Amino acid sequence: MKKYLVEFVGTFFLVLTVGSTVIAPGAGTLAPLAIGAALMIMVYAGGHVSGGHYNPAVTLGVFLRGKCPATDVLPYWIAQLVGGILAAVVVGYFKGPGAAEAISPDFGRAMVAEFLGTFALVYVVLNTATVKATAGNSYYGLAIGSTVMVMAFALGNISGGAFNPSVAFGLTVMGISPPANIWIYLLADLAGGVAAAMVFKQTVGFDD
Repeated sequence: MKKYLVEFVGTFFLVLTVGSTVIAPGAGTLAPLAIGAALMIMVYAGGHVSGGHYNPAVTLGVFLRGKCPATDVLPYWIAQLVGGILAAVVVGYFKGPGAAEAISPDFGRAMVAEFLGTFALVYVVLNTATVKATAGNSYYGLAIGSTVMVMAFALGNISGGAFNPSVAFGLTVMGISPPANIWIYLLADLAGGVAAAMVFKQTVGFDD
């Protein structure tokens, strides 16, 4: 239960930061910086307990890599989704009804953007936090948070920059993303996690 609670807390504060900085009055163009920093902080805070996934796509990638037991996948996903949804409710309370402006992304471009952003994130997680050659390093949290920041700056205006199904559910509850678009994030983000694990297998190997 300790691991699941940590996943809940970390995802909660990640999504809380997303909503608080994206919905006006927020952080404006600096929102990706705050979001990446929030993820970095939570990874450092909880990584030693749960691995600091805070993202179903990351959990899937780490599972495929062989560093997350199958028995933890569903509980991790539940903790992450509940944390994201509850954070969205809190953001709604802070911001008030109707504060969010809904996005209308192009489906094709949004799916490619979400796939690429999630691929980059999971690829960095696997290479900095699950490899013997980088075991015990002190930069994994910074690398992971920076990846989200960079991808949000680069691709956020195309898809909304979720790169995380839990964030996508949070965006939906907050009214930033229409409910009909949730499939874009679920499909693209999970596919990005799988692809990252497969590339990792070919470049590093699951035995490392």
